[in-house]
Amino acid sequence: MMLLALPLWSFGQPIFLDNPSFEGPPRGSLTPAGWFDCGFPGETPPDTHPSGAFEVTTQSYNGNSYLGLVTRGNDTWEAIGQMLNTSLEMGQCYEFEMKLARSSRYWSASKWSQSYDDYIGSCVVRIWGGNSYCDKKELLDETGTIQHTEWKNYKFKFKPRRNFKFILIEVFYKTPTLFAYNGNVLLDNCSAIISCGEEFPEDPEISEPIAENINVPPKDPKVTDPVSVKPKDPIEVAGNNSTPPPPKTEKFIPELDRSTIKEGDKIRVENIYFEADTFKIDPKSFPTLQELYSFLNNNKDVKIEIGGHTNGLPPHSYCDKLSQDRSESVKNYLVKKGISPFRIEAKGYGKRDPIANNDTVSGRKKNQRVEIKILKLGR
Repeated sequence: MMLLALPLWSFGQPIFLDNPSFEGPPRGSLTPAGWFDCGFPGETPPDTHPSGAFEVTTQSYNGNSYLGLVTRGNDTWEAIGQMLNTSLEMGQCYEFEMKLARSSRYWSASKWSQSYDDYIGSCVVRIWGGNSYCDKKELLDETGTIQHTEWKNYKFKFKPRRNFKFILIEVFYKTPTLFAYNGNVLLDNCSAIISCGEEFPEDPEISEPIAENINVPPKDPKVTDPVSVKPKDPIEVAGNNSTPPPPKTEKFIPELDRSTIKEGDKIRVENIYFEADTFKIDPKSFPTLQELYSFLNNNKDVKIEIGGHTNGLPPHSYCDKLSQDRSESVKNYLVKKGISPFRIEAKGYGKRDPIANNDTVSGRKKNQRVEIKILKLGR
């Protein structure tokens, strides 16, 4: 899938990227010209380095600047995209290269932890094909974990299953993802996209920094992370070219099976946690929420209700508000990842629908739950 330190040769009909070396005024939260911010609503855009911000001191590999992308502990991550001047054709084999590294320091304020954090975790880089800005229709290729702090050359190779006019590059957690964490990847010097077997053109001359990209279009509501895609994670063993089978994926909501569910079904969702007496989602809930997102993303004709329930100790007014806030919090999580808000209803039932005895600790724990109700199921 990936080779390091490959030579660059030149001939053929390449697809040149716009601003492939991410040239622009070095500054935090500034997406380089020619690229569009495809991150999450409410989060800051990617950073153009070396700006002196965040204690990132790596020198650019080519030109005057490079791009920094981060993952965050609140289960959001950064991505950029652009429209290609020539479409990627279905069934055609393509290759392209870029320089990647990790910064040993990436010190920034975190809205999630309400403090300054160092975004130094090791991440992967994913390449997607799509049909509009920030659309992620097909995962084309991804790297292994970027741990090194010096620039290295990475080669991507893919064969699209359909035609794509747009490309998206994102940083993502080491897969399989067990939990969200703060990390970073630095990107520089993308090559042209060429047909497999052809030779790469020489690096283009780098001009002066491009003017600041002001007219960035609004984020596409289709920005999602289809976690159902099984990422490639081959293990290279000297003298052994075989790739071991991927590990079995744990099911957090086994009852959420398209082949068995029907309208009106209620499914109790385990492993969704909130901080005590709040509607703030605990990070331990992210694997379960990602599975729920994956189901909705792959079954676009399904409409659900997120039902929040509490135990029976507090008064009704308190339970009603807390359960409603928690169900809204789950809905907002899914909407931010790209699920249409019209497909999700959030309802707080308070303590009105217990499933166990509130006189015991175990009973109260069972009553304090999140349930999914299947409201509509297209056939």
